Amino acid sequence: MGVADLNGPTTTLAPPFPALRRGRLDTLQVNLGYRCNQSCSHCHVNAGPSRTEMMDPATIALVPAVLRARAIASLDLTGGAPELHPGFRDLVRQARVLGVAVIDRCNLTILSEPGQADLAAFLAQQGVKVVASLPCYLADNVDRQRGDGVFERSLAGLRQLNALGYGDPDAGLELDLVYNPQGPRLPPPQAALEADYRRELADRFGLRFNRLFTITNMPIQRFAAVLRQQGQLEGYMTLLRQHHNPANLAQVMCRSTLSVDWQGFLYNCDFNQMLGLPIGQGSPRAHLRQLLEREPDGEPIAVADHCFGCTAGAGSSCGGALSS
Repeated sequence: MGVADLNGPTTTLAPPFPALRRGRLDTLQVNLGYRCNQSCSHCHVNAGPSRTEMMDPATIALVPAVLRARAIASLDLTGGAPELHPGFRDLVRQARVLGVAVIDRCNLTILSEPGQADLAAFLAQQGVKVVASLPCYLADNVDRQRGDGVFERSLAGLRQLNALGYGDPDAGLELDLVYNPQGPRLPPPQAALEADYRRELADRFGLRFNRLFTITNMPIQRFAAVLRQQGQLEGYMTLLRQHHNPANLAQVMCRSTLSVDWQGFLYNCDFNQMLGLPIGQGSPRAHLRQLLEREPDGEPIAVADHCFGCTAGAGSSCGGALSS
């Protein structure tokens, strides 16, 4: 697929990641907790069934207030599996009443978990955009990355969503898929891979979706630990630096998104959250409640070497590649 890997072209190492400042805040990405029904090898959150961290009711209650105060257009819910939080559905309802678009970062298998039989119908009724992780259209590749049987359960989840109108351009219910590479390499070109996904999922399984997002694996947490164990972490960091594309800096997600952890603390992105890098450069930790009065536009963004994962090649964000 023309994938860049550790044996790809070499160039002079890039300088430290460039300084950035925030633009207009239009998306609040809220991590409701690290509990998940899966334990994926590429997960930068280290989420899993044994994690107990979960946002408390008082912090969740701040979210709609902040959406209103800052006139934020989009609420992006993530985890772990955000749907496992008992306050997930009420938060979705409150955001939708405000006219805020809601994104559910769904692993698809959650739709077949006990107690979640009506989840897909709830998402459709609320008009929630589903961004679903499906790292390949082949069973072996998915199960290797995400666990035995995950591929078949993911297909079952897609069938549920398709039956409700998700993926149908005339239904207005958006279903986007997410691809992560296996191992220390950059994703292939997004448009070409999307065409492959569309053909294979339609021909093999009769499934449809709207868009495919390619996302670079970040060299942090669980993925970084695996690379370090295999002696590949330094090589992967070199790969990211060598493929740094300055043109992507204008569109990196940290310029328009703020990430909120399960305790309510603010970060420039989900990856900085996992590394404990608070918003700004050297600033004390800020809390969600401060956004009721604080305008974050124009503030400096905390950056470090892992940020090259967002600018390498075609770029990477929660909305996929940044350039063709």
